[in-house]
Amino acid sequence: MFEKMNLQLFAWSEGQAGEPTVNPINVTTQSSLSPTMKTFYDTTLLENAREQMIFTQFGKKQAMKGNKIEWRKFNTFAKALTPLTEGVIPTGQTFGMTNIEGTITQHGDFTAVSDRLELESYDDVIFGATEEMGAAEGETYDTLTRNILVAGNSVMYCPNGDTEVESRANVTKDCILTPDVVSRAATWLKKNKAPKIDGYYVAIIHPSVAFDLRKSEEWKDFHKYSDVTPIFKGEIGELHGVRFIECNEAKIWKDSGSAVYATLFLGKDAFGILDPEGEGMEMIVKTKGQIGGPLEQFSTIGYKFCHGAKILYQERLLRVESGSFYSDIDEAN
Repeated sequence: MFEKMNLQLFAWSEGQAGEPTVNPINVTTQSSLSPTMKTFYDTTLLENAREQMIFTQFGKKQAMKGNKIEWRKFNTFAKALTPLTEGVIPTGQTFGMTNIEGTITQHGDFTAVSDRLELESYDDVIFGATEEMGAAEGETYDTLTRNILVAGNSVMYCPNGDTEVESRANVTKDCILTPDVVSRAATWLKKNKAPKIDGYYVAIIHPSVAFDLRKSEEWKDFHKYSDVTPIFKGEIGELHGVRFIECNEAKIWKDSGSAVYATLFLGKDAFGILDPEGEGMEMIVKTKGQIGGPLEQFSTIGYKFCHGAKILYQERLLRVESGSFYSDIDEAN
């Protein structure tokens, strides 16, 4: 674990002729992290707000092969509606397979902690930095997956009352996600024969859009008389056979004035991802004795991962774009 990162930190001056140029290291010191110093001893560390890996949990995981990620799916057969003729061998159908490939990118980041801060801080700053880096790693991975999914081909725009909307540019804050739109989205998945996930379709929804949906009488009535036990991370409820997963990182666009939100409706194996438990993710911690220079002045905590994701079935993923009561104040993400 401790031998996977080799940073050139000293030996040459930056820009010295004939020698490599080294980016400066931002070291967290006493002055830059003063609240952690041993001044007050009655203290509790507060956990920063973070998202779980919401999008990633629904991907079909695949291991990396060389420098790419690859999925295969069998082609379907047409129905045999023509009656057989006695003694005549039918033409038959060709059995085939489709190969789907995705690109892989590598991402990572790190922070450095000074020896003085590590020595004099009341809190375990290395442990704290490791936790926060781990959270940043997961959120980065999930956002990269989200960005691929919202570029899918299938989209539906929430109407403005009884008026249909034909493009994102015409979506306003009054184009809210209603139970009727949820039913239409579920029907679209059914008509495309999208298989369900544990018996349900799934929708990943922003809290602002969930606020609008929860105000509907249909949502209130269903949850008043139904005991819906969550089965997915982030789940907030069910309607029309769709389980809703709330996520602050659900995509928001805001090119001019009013925010537009993407709610992703998913069937089973709609997309694939590089397995984060395999080649995907690793945390890298270097002690000051390993990385801190000739005087062992700092430690480093970082992460790196490979990411790959691909929509496998466009007909199993529907992006529903809407406005919200909060469209005027929410920002793009």
